[in-house]
Amino acid sequence: MKQYLGVALGMAAGAVIGAGAITGLHAQSKPQVYLVTEIDVTDPDAYGKEFAPKAQATIKAAGGRFVAIGGSAGVGAKPITAMAGTAPKRVTIQAWDSLDALNAWYKSADYQAALKIGEKYATFRRYAIEGQ
Repeated sequence: MKQYLGVALGMAAGAVIGAGAITGLHAQSKPQVYLVTEIDVTDPDAYGKEFAPKAQATIKAAGGRFVAIGGSAGVGAKPITAMAGTAPKRVTIQAWDSLDALNAWYKSADYQAALKIGEKYATFRRYAIEGQ
């Protein structure tokens, strides 16, 4: 009987320790950072051919991923539905592991070169939001 009691107490202690470890690991994970970009495209054809593929390649190479792409001038863009006010011509939402990773991509020579092309065909409004 003592053996069964010892095994049961060992299992209960292991479950409590395991639950505590999982909770601790979960608390250590940082939330993702989301970059929302509202884009007023003035030349959709040139934007879609000259800028969007280059910009998307730099984002993917730097570890960012697209959550949503909407509007005109781009591969895979979905329609934008205005809920209040006027919707921008294009919107993207990207997910990044950290604000540091986002800033490193944004300031990179590759993206800045692509952005010079993009600014010929659009104006950009960007803001980052930390997830929960």
